[in-house]
Amino acid sequence: MTNQRILAHFHESAETKIQSATVLAPHIAQAIDLMFSALSNGNKILVCGNGGSAADSQHFAAELVGRFERERFPLPAIALTTDTSILTAVANDYSYREIFSKQVQAFGQAGDILLAFSTSGNSGNVVAAIEAALEREMRVVAMTGKGGGAIGKMLTDADVHICVPHDRTARIQEVHLVTIHAICDGIDVALFGGDVNE
Repeated sequence: MTNQRILAHFHESAETKIQSATVLAPHIAQAIDLMFSALSNGNKILVCGNGGSAADSQHFAAELVGRFERERFPLPAIALTTDTSILTAVANDYSYREIFSKQVQAFGQAGDILLAFSTSGNSGNVVAAIEAALEREMRVVAMTGKGGGAIGKMLTDADVHICVPHDRTARIQEVHLVTIHAICDGIDVALFGGDVNE
């Protein structure tokens, strides 16, 4: 029974990724173009999400500031999930809904990108961060699932919505991880061209 459950996770994950690939590829390409353009113009990427999506935020920022698969200069990305003093102060003094939006207001500038993760599309603090980003004339790349929720309804034509066509949180997060790697690879190729092994 245990082996069957384990195999079911792997098979469902693989099937979800394959089904998502064709649907999401054009949106991922748009996200790459948007981020590359912003980075080329001296702008930065702010990233936020809760729980596993907080880990995804930090993962993405680490790939840009450090490296993905090739040596290059650091690229400016900040995970808004990492400063416990800011997070706890804002949550305590204002509300948990504002833990990311206050940071977007502090660090975000016109032309910057907000990469926002919410598997449900309804995380209140991520919604608030997007509202703050749009007010500051930033562009948004939203990674969601479950139909996109509230976030899917608030994005503009200038933003990018990468909505995984699945309702299970684990599967959505697994596709988000592949998407992160595809975006990092796309940015590197846009910067340097070719493959890492060339």
